[in-house]
Amino acid sequence: MLNRPAGRADGRASAHYSLTHRCPDEHVIALAGNPNTGKSTVFNALTGLRQHTGNWPGKTVDLAFGRADLGGKQAVVVDLPGAYSLLACSEDESIARDFLCEQGPDAVIVVVEAGCLERNLNLVLQILELTTRVVVCVNLIDEANRRGIQVDGEALERELGVPVALTAASTGYGLEELRRILADLVDGRLKPEPSPITYPTDIEDASRELESRLPTLPPAVSRRYVALRLLDTDPLTRQRIVEAIYRRAKSISDKVVSQATSSIQTSKTTMKPGIDDVLTSRWLGLPIMLALLGGVFWITLVGANYPSALLARALFHMESWLSAAFRAAHAPDWLHGAVVLGAYRTMAWVVSVMLPPMAIFFPLFTLLEDLGYLARVSFNMDWCFRQCGAHGKQSLTMAMGFGCNAAGAMACRIIDSPRERLVAILTNNFAPCNGRFPTLIALASLIAAGSLPASLLVVTMVLLGVTATLGMSWALSRTVLRGVPSSFILELPPYRMPQVAQVLLRSLYDRTLLVLRRAVIVAAPAGVVVWVLANMTTPGGSNVLATIARTLQPAAALMGLDGFILTAFILGLPANEIVLPILVMAYSSSTALVETAGLAVLGRILAANGWTWLTALNTMIFSVLHFPCSTTLLTIAAETKSLRWTALAALMPTAVAIVVCCATHAVARLLGLV
Repeated sequence: MLNRPAGRADGRASAHYSLTHRCPDEHVIALAGNPNTGKSTVFNALTGLRQHTGNWPGKTVDLAFGRADLGGKQAVVVDLPGAYSLLACSEDESIARDFLCEQGPDAVIVVVEAGCLERNLNLVLQILELTTRVVVCVNLIDEANRRGIQVDGEALERELGVPVALTAASTGYGLEELRRILADLVDGRLKPEPSPITYPTDIEDASRELESRLPTLPPAVSRRYVALRLLDTDPLTRQRIVEAIYRRAKSISDKVVSQATSSIQTSKTTMKPGIDDVLTSRWLGLPIMLALLGGVFWITLVGANYPSALLARALFHMESWLSAAFRAAHAPDWLHGAVVLGAYRTMAWVVSVMLPPMAIFFPLFTLLEDLGYLARVSFNMDWCFRQCGAHGKQSLTMAMGFGCNAAGAMACRIIDSPRERLVAILTNNFAPCNGRFPTLIALASLIAAGSLPASLLVVTMVLLGVTATLGMSWALSRTVLRGVPSSFILELPPYRMPQVAQVLLRSLYDRTLLVLRRAVIVAAPAGVVVWVLANMTTPGGSNVLATIARTLQPAAALMGLDGFILTAFILGLPANEIVLPILVMAYSSSTALVETAGLAVLGRILAANGWTWLTALNTMIFSVLHFPCSTTLLTIAAETKSLRWTALAALMPTAVAIVVCCATHAVARLLGLV
């Protein structure tokens, strides 16, 4: 039973928080739940813009955390990975379980979807065995109501013995009630008394016997929970425990959920399966996916041209001001060259060429993600990976790689099989990350006449990366990582109207500005290095940069490239975003070209250095297929804990890039196209 106290006034908290060192009076609230329950929306609504990432002692797993105001008390909400169970079937579930056991949060919000309550209650019941300090947040109540599904919150509260809040986090409905419950729970004025699950008599007897023999446990861990986990190491006992949890979840759901059956509501609920029949069709799913991707690139190319030129003019006009200031201060030529012609010019290139495409592409990509379409993309690609002997979840990690290959490598933890996880990690780099898209878009616009052909060329490069992923997954699964692929269940989330304001803010802040900041931070020292190399002379009289490029020229010529291009890729190891700026800096240093702003000027610089359409095409191919950036390599080393696999992750894609570029160059020459 619950004794619910009266509400209290809101307040604010502003103290700094870190997951490794928190204030003694600061409450920690864990946010758990199944994937696709709107958990992230609840997290965003509670924390607003006060969000960060971090880890806890002894762990390398990054978690999202943010500040929340609970009646004048300081509180930090930690967003745990989505999990279906605490029985630790995957890495994400292990992370969620370990945090709850090791950190002992002051409260746990378990987010469940109102339209799928029975399935979501399985996790709720498991968490209630671990801790009593639980609030059940029945989210997406508005969507459920539109489908004729009604959830009796008071009845659910009686059945579970813990407080329940009915919410629609996207509109803010029920969030004040959730905050009030949390404030009362962390203050100790609300003391939940969960109703335990009744297991078969022999399991109950064995559990009590084990509880009496257990040593002292951390306060956050229930003795009953530990006893049951010791018992479920036996497969038969585990099956009986799971069956009891499922029966209890169904029993509760039957009592608290009702569904209307009017013809209007039925017609509404049958529309979405009809849409999925088209979007996930074996014959139409992939063409629609390619058309949408092409549309996103077309909008990006068309929309980025004018702001890119405008930014370039402004930034390089500032370069002349900086040069005048250095001359007025009688600064030495080497200082002016390193700071202005090296660091500033490279940063100006990064901002003017990369910012406009990213500011358009990432919000569009995030809108598709919020809509629920990216899960359909993974569904369409699932059979391809299974045919290659890889795990179906690799389609999800590949989708993560389109944002960041380092994040994609970390996302491979969701794959249970160590062999299949390693296949996914080693091939994730073939998914073009957001650091490579600006280069691909810029070069495509120079090769193809018109935005539509250019967008189709970028789509072709994406397909090349997908083909390489599938091909190398097939090769690895039949050689050094041979084995039988395992199966998995992919849950398709319901379609939801994207929250445009939050999407724009999140994509611009979390993706565009984050990637741009990383590129600028790396670009400044890289620009200095390139300038120094271009101005240091060797005993033979040429500069170091030209000497390196000349050394690489024979190998580069076989691939339809030149030595400066390979040099730019090598110096761009810290981040893919700076390869093109480094290349322009290298060319500018060798050709004495001063104005280096905008795509039109980029085309003139490349043409002056002997570029043809084939040079640009092979540079795009090499950009898609070449070695990972240093951040991704460090992530792979941390995930695999092996220098051997990390070296393979660098050498394998580079070998593929060399072979494909050599083949493209040879075929073009054979056909007389160059």
